[in-house]
Amino acid sequence: MTRDTLSVEAGDVRLAVYMSGPRDAPPIVLVHGYPDSSAVWEPLRAQLDARYWVIAYDVRGAGASQAPATRGAYRMERLAADLAAVADATCGARPFHLVGHDWGSIQSWEAVTDPAFNGRIASFTSISGPCLDYARSTRRGGDAFARSEQSRRPSGSGLRQMLKSWYIFFFHLPWLPEWVWRAGAARMWPLWLRLTERVRPARDPAQMRNALNGLNLYRANIIDRLLRPRARHAHAPVLFIVPLRDRYVSPALSLGLEGWLGAYERIEIDAGHWVVLREPARIAACIDGFVVRQTASGEASGGASGAASGIASGNARSAGS
Repeated sequence: MTRDTLSVEAGDVRLAVYMSGPRDAPPIVLVHGYPDSSAVWEPLRAQLDARYWVIAYDVRGAGASQAPATRGAYRMERLAADLAAVADATCGARPFHLVGHDWGSIQSWEAVTDPAFNGRIASFTSISGPCLDYARSTRRGGDAFARSEQSRRPSGSGLRQMLKSWYIFFFHLPWLPEWVWRAGAARMWPLWLRLTERVRPARDPAQMRNALNGLNLYRANIIDRLLRPRARHAHAPVLFIVPLRDRYVSPALSLGLEGWLGAYERIEIDAGHWVVLREPARIAACIDGFVVRQTASGEASGGASGAASGIASGNARSAGS
């Protein structure tokens, strides 16, 4: 399958966008995480683009996309505007299915909970990237709703997530994270993934750039959202793909969210954080099955038609239904 490239203007930057598959097929937009570029999606793209119009892009500051001049330009609302620009350029007025991994998922929640995107996003598959506005329900205290949400989660899950999140505190330190990446961490990144995730990714020539610029994602958003969370309700059906051996994100962060999401689905997988690289066929099956279920639901209620499934779907366990 040939791949097309496109340069999309998104306010203060131009984004590199990569497309493959039948142009008239249902569109799926893939948003990568940190410290990756859109190259992380290549194994998954190969599983999906026989039947879907698959779109991936380098987020601002990563891969071949331009980097903004200021840290503030990495805030969530700018990232959501980037998604809108990519969708407008590649999908037109057609609704699209959205998939995010790691920071790609974290930033995608901004669009999934923004009324301006209502009707544009047909479904959202979140892989190892929680909504920062929901993270308050992992803290002690808070309002009555936060406490009720927390009560649905395993005892001690908040502490476990704090321990998993050590790197977030590290990334907020001045100059030291940059020094570590430049001193050899970027060069050793593929080895780290081989040792901890048992995957052998292709070398990303933009690895250093991804790592250094992407620190701004944390610094521009994390503290603000944790201190000032907002009441954000999803307007699209949500599927969580939950790697149970994730070193960075606790499975408990995708539990007890019915108040924000309504009925949603979770699929637990015995895998690590970079499951999109280790088990692309399985992840594609989960995405495909969810898309087909939403298409069938839409057709039953008079919605638009979608693609027929040709991939065996994973075993899904619904939450909140």
